[in-house]
Amino acid sequence: MRKNLQIKKSNALVEAGYRLTLGEHRLILACIAKSQGQTLNDQTLYEVDALSVVDLVGVTRQTAYEELKDAADRLFNRQITVPYDQAGETPVIKRFRWVQQIEYVETLGLVRFQFTSALIPYLSELKERFTVYPIDDVVKMTSIHAIRLYELLVQWRSTGKREIEIAWLKKTFKIADSYKSISDLKRWVIAPAIEQINLHSPIQVGWEQKKTGRSVTHLVFEFSPKKPLKPKIKKTLSREQAKDLARPGESWDDLSKRLGMVIS
Repeated sequence: MRKNLQIKKSNALVEAGYRLTLGEHRLILACIAKSQGQTLNDQTLYEVDALSVVDLVGVTRQTAYEELKDAADRLFNRQITVPYDQAGETPVIKRFRWVQQIEYVETLGLVRFQFTSALIPYLSELKERFTVYPIDDVVKMTSIHAIRLYELLVQWRSTGKREIEIAWLKKTFKIADSYKSISDLKRWVIAPAIEQINLHSPIQVGWEQKKTGRSVTHLVFEFSPKKPLKPKIKKTLSREQAKDLARPGESWDDLSKRLGMVIS
């Protein structure tokens, strides 16, 4: 069911300031992916059940139930902060919620919710300035920071490089109070996120820090698509060639496995 499902968000939402749990983010991603080809709106009561999360995200059914219940408890109070700047106007900070109502049907392991009208323009009918990627790119990631960093990087997939100000990243991830030192940020956020991106996504990322004066102020990420693994081609031996290598009583199948070669 996951095959070919895409996540599509406006760049403004990708770069918005917000903090979600992994379960909450998975709920949003599952809804976006399931609604592919439809126009999202603020009138529809969208449904995501535990089995959909299992199928879309690849977690166990028990984990899906727990994440949905937790998301139903918390998502209503989550906010998004987006810098809003129209030509000729004074820049302002726009703040709104993800959902206007949410309910959890415990006996069915089902969450129903309505998006807010303020959120819809960042998810629906996007013609420009958006980021899109297959949901399979992130479903195996267990770090919310890995998913968010991946989205920030694939925004710049055409260049394969992105420089991010540390202060801005902390503000965007809403972690300024949690990781005040650069060493803690690298140890608990950046390094684990990069490890998961390199392990689970189709890109390979390298990174380094950049100083302004004596202080580390930026992180520079360089990335590229992973090279496809070439299938190993087993060498072939004729039975005439192989018979001298066989042990007493050894079958052709056992000899083939021991040598790692095809015997024809």
